Amino acid sequence: MRITAKIDYAVRLSVELAARYDGGAHAKSEDLAAAQQIPAAYVLGLLNALKQAGLVVTRRGADGGARLAAPPREIAVADVIRAIDGPLATIGDRHVETVTYPGSSAAVRDVWVALRVAMRSVLDVVTLADVVAGELPAEVAALLGKDDAWTTRPSGRSVVRASARGEA
Repeated sequence: MRITAKIDYAVRLSVELAARYDGGAHAKSEDLAAAQQIPAAYVLGLLNALKQAGLVVTRRGADGGARLAAPPREIAVADVIRAIDGPLATIGDRHVETVTYPGSSAAVRDVWVALRVAMRSVLDVVTLADVVAGELPAEVAALLGKDDAWTTRPSGRSVVRASARGEA
């Protein structure tokens, strides 16, 4: 899965708003851009998309800016991603559960649905408050302890361990 710069920026921007939430003030877009080193040109567009999704409220004027529309503990990372990019897993403009493939490819749909479930098991569980606190839910934090969690595999043929397949 490729995490686009737009998604990365939106999540970081949302986390920055979460970190400022308890103060109650609206944050200026320039301050948010500087705090997260996000190009200022992106911030207004991202804030607008987050506002349209109901995740952010904005106000004009000297005390204006943006703030989260709900407490950070009520906003999952997946909510931010969906606000910017739509559903977590789609094929073109179709939902993964609606696609069908012929013959030997029929089960590919099941792979895509399972991938969506795996993404949800992290992205729907982790809230902006979790990220700000630096404390991920136990089931998500456990994933970071897996042997290959911090290793990027090269492009091309994957090596599947025999033990992962149940082979001796």
